[in-house]
Order: sequence, then C-alpha cells, then structure tokens
Amino acid sequence: MNNKHQFSPSRLKLARKRRGMTLVRLEQLSGISTRTLSGYENVRSDSREHMTDKILETLAHALQVPAMFLTAEDIEEIPLEAVSFRAPSKLTAGQRDMALAAARIAIMINEWVEERFRLPEPDIPTLTGRDPELAAEQVRNLWQLGVAPIPNLVHLLEAHGTRVFSLAEECLEVDAFSFYWKGTPYVIINTRKSGERGRFDAAHELGHLVLHPEHEVPHGKLAEQQAQRFASAFLMPPTAVRAKRLNNATVDRVLAAKKTWKVSAMALTYRLHELDLVTEWGYRTLATNLSRMGYRRQEPDGIDRESSQLLAKVFGALRAEGVTVAHMARALHLSPEEINQHVFGLVPTPVAAVRGGGHTTPPRPPALQLVK
Repeated sequence: MNNKHQFSPSRLKLARKRRGMTLVRLEQLSGISTRTLSGYENVRSDSREHMTDKILETLAHALQVPAMFLTAEDIEEIPLEAVSFRAPSKLTAGQRDMALAAARIAIMINEWVEERFRLPEPDIPTLTGRDPELAAEQVRNLWQLGVAPIPNLVHLLEAHGTRVFSLAEECLEVDAFSFYWKGTPYVIINTRKSGERGRFDAAHELGHLVLHPEHEVPHGKLAEQQAQRFASAFLMPPTAVRAKRLNNATVDRVLAAKKTWKVSAMALTYRLHELDLVTEWGYRTLATNLSRMGYRRQEPDGIDRESSQLLAKVFGALRAEGVTVAHMARALHLSPEEINQHVFGLVPTPVAAVRGGGHTTPPRPPALQLVK
C-alpha cells in the first residue's frame, strides 16, 4: 500500500540538521531529489502531494528516526541568535545547526519529564551590564554559597532550575552552550572534556545566563570574555584564593591548590594572574611549564566528569514505577539510543533502535519533588 501521508516539514528539517546532512547528502541516501526535499521542508504544495508512506519510510531510514517522528506535530526551532557559540568562526553552519537540533531534542525530553515531575523552578538572577567579577559574587551571595568551593556545578545549576543535558556525540566540535527556552534556562555540556574543564564550561554558561538573559544574547569576543571572567570568579572567589597564600606560586603549589576548587591547572594559573598574585613573567613561566607537563590539552589525574543528578533521580523514579526508556522513546518518537545521547548516558538502551510507532501508554509515575 502506498498511501499519501501527512508529515511535519519542521520535523523533517530538524531530523536532517540533527544528522548534520545537507539536502544533497539526504538525496544521496534517500534517492529523493533535492528539489523535492526542499519542497517537503518548505511546505511546497506540489511536493507535499507526493509524500507517500513509502517515501516517509525512506526518509525515516535515511535520517535514523522512527517514521512517526516525521508525522508528529510541528516543532519550533531554536533560533541561532538565541545562542552565543564560542569561537563561531571555527564552526561550520552545519555544525551549529546540528548542535541546535540536538538541543531541541533535549528540550523535548525535558518537556516530557516536566509533564510527570515537579522540577526546581528557574532561579537565575538577571545581572545585565554588571561587572562579571561582581556578578559572580552576587550570585554566590543570593544562593548562599559563601566563598567555599562548589562540590558539583551541574547539581548546583539543576538545583536552581537550569536544565542540563549532554551534547550529542556527533556535535563534539562544539563547546558547551546555553540558552533560554520559554523562560527556562538550558545548559548543554560537552562530555568529552576533562572533569575540570567541564566544570569551568558549566560556570561559563551560567555567566551567559546571568549576564546575557533571554532576548538579550550578545555575540562575539566581548560576550565570551565576560562569561569567562564570571566563571573564573564564580569558581575561585578572590577572598578564598588569596587566603591560600599563593603569591608567586610554583607549579607544585598550583597542582596541589587546583584540587581545592576542582579547576584545571591552567585556569588556576590564570586566576592567580588576574588577582595579581603572580607577575606577568611568573604567569608565563607557570603556563609554559604546565604546558610542557601536558596540562594544556588534558588534566592528568583529573576529577571525574560531572553528570546530572536531576535526570538520575528521574530515571530512578521511572524505573521504580515500571516505566522504561522505551516508553519515553515511543512517546517522543525517538530511539532509546538517541535519548541516551542527551542524558549523560544514564539509561540502558537495547541494541536495536526503535523504528516503529506504537502508542502504548506507560504507567504514569507520581510527581517527584527534587529538592535543592
């Protein structure tokens, strides 16, 4: 049977971008011309009239999504201007599109979770135009953190209403990024970095959320410098760093002290320079020696990467109620493997991807109150 089928142009475009495909590449994989594909994505009537079940299955197979993903309700894309990518000149348009498409799927997962659980409300202060150093101090004061080291950045963000997801494996050329979606802050973390660099990335993105709130997202070098300064001050408060008496610190002292704040050796070295605890010459000497020891590219004997406490609790509660990732996958018209890419690998997945589209209704778990 080859019936005509309704489909969602926006989801077709999202699925294509999620796979990092151009229309030309999708033509090569599907055998459908770029003109027809463009018509499907842009709701051109003459192309829509030719969409059949067979074509739908062909596209679903090429894009590695269940066919029902392409026939669900239309979906709004994350606008490019809502995100401040680091070093955007090093990214292709395809890489940016792929990262934004992956983030859009993370939003879908979060919305499914929010229908079933009470999650912490967003509690990110808006400090537009504030000096990053002072903004970091104010956020610490508002959240009653004092100047103590922060045990876990991801847990802290989640406790204050930020939804944190992992960056899909195909997007790892992209650094962590953040954005607001309908008033909810999101941070997408690159899990291929060291634990120390992941923490700094999380603090950097918090800086964007605080300093560059929704509808006011600046782009470029200045915005990144502001977020970087915020992250440095937030993780390593000046009072606490000075109390360590790291004036003119040696490499050994830097390597010992970095464990206090769970930051990279390079990040602590730069912070010492920011606070005038080492001279320009001392900073360059430390950076050179650390680089020779391998600390510029990685963090020998580093900490474990941080993961999501919120999602771990959610999946634990779902399992207790007999709700599997397959139930979630069917509801979202995704494969379990796709879901796992965005949730720090916290759920076990079967070997085979889910392609079909049954509407089995899983048992509904009770609301889960995650506490700060």
